[in-house]
Amino acid sequence: MINLKNLSRYIAGFVFIFSGLVKGIDPMGSMYKFVDYFTAFHIEALDPLAYVLGVILCASESIIGFAILTGIRMRIAAWGLLLFMIGFTPLTLYLALENPVADCGCFGDAVHLTNWQTFYKNIIISVFVIIVFINRKKYNKLSEPPGEWVAIFIMTAIFVLFIQYNYRHLPVVDFRPYKTGTNIPEKMIIPEGAPVDEYETTLIYEKDSVQQDFTLENYPSDDTTWFFIDSKTKLIKEGYKPPIYDFNLITPEGQDLTDVILSDPGYSLFMLSIKISEADQELIKKAIETGLDCQDEGIGFYILTSSSPEMLIDYSPDLNILFVDETTMKTIIRSNPGFMAISEGTIIKKWAGRDMPDKEKLIEIFINSSSSNKNNGKIILISVLASILLLSYITNLILRKLKKSIKIL
Repeated sequence: MINLKNLSRYIAGFVFIFSGLVKGIDPMGSMYKFVDYFTAFHIEALDPLAYVLGVILCASESIIGFAILTGIRMRIAAWGLLLFMIGFTPLTLYLALENPVADCGCFGDAVHLTNWQTFYKNIIISVFVIIVFINRKKYNKLSEPPGEWVAIFIMTAIFVLFIQYNYRHLPVVDFRPYKTGTNIPEKMIIPEGAPVDEYETTLIYEKDSVQQDFTLENYPSDDTTWFFIDSKTKLIKEGYKPPIYDFNLITPEGQDLTDVILSDPGYSLFMLSIKISEADQELIKKAIETGLDCQDEGIGFYILTSSSPEMLIDYSPDLNILFVDETTMKTIIRSNPGFMAISEGTIIKKWAGRDMPDKEKLIEIFINSSSSNKNNGKIILISVLASILLLSYITNLILRKLKKSIKIL
């Protein structure tokens, strides 16, 4: 039977591995979250470090979780667990009280928790972490230090390579609303009867040099001795928000083409570049050439950006350029540039800039889109997580075998 100290080890190890894994799947998302924190705490000077800090965070969580789960270097790993909780539990309490960011991002985009839910989660996890820490010297030693350090080094290398793969391409699992197979118009629908936002309006009036706050129900509408000064509106209860609520395609002239493009029964290719000046210009040039070739074949080609498009005019004066909100762009694609193929509002495929296929391959993908637009994100996530757990178990067995062999010798 599993005793409390081992149960605590399994739970703490699994939570840390899962937390590090989902952040490692989407390193750009982790970077954006760090930038949100830096903005909230007015330390934007640290923005250039956001990606590196994101990698360090998710790799550290994963390695500590792996060490705890396998039982290697338990004393050091237990200290790592405790320090994490000592640092993040007070932080999440502050987030819950002050709400500088809406979502702490502890599980990336895989699981969204409110700030209070995150704090309560940390309190519960801290109980298991404390049990592990108190019993850190009582866990059986699996092997001699060299063998355990080799295992940790190998897993660290695997996690870092995994993170870099997701950074250089696209996340192997897309946790966001714009995953492959999604019909964008359907995700924008607000169901009939869904709760709406509730606001509280305060009216400020002045009389005899004294200002007073009123509500819409009791303000002095018939008393001419009061003079209106100002009004304030505060959101007191958020209503239903559809998964996709801010997808708008606007031309440089201000025309909204969202409905026109999403209802087009043909095929369309989007090139997305948040900031064109920061993108690889060779990739931009190649993508525009491919896009214009596709356009000659009857496929719509649009460039979506949230920055000034002047640089694109040098490539071709006839480009279809559309403006999209920067936050929306970051949510759609984790690459600059990135590409998205759609038909009748349904996302067929997405690519990072360096993975952009040629015209012939694109046409083939469009033709076979009915059988290729399924999203297998959950299956991939479960498979990756199961592989890590299996690897942890195998590592545990190998180190135990080595320990026995050394004793026999």
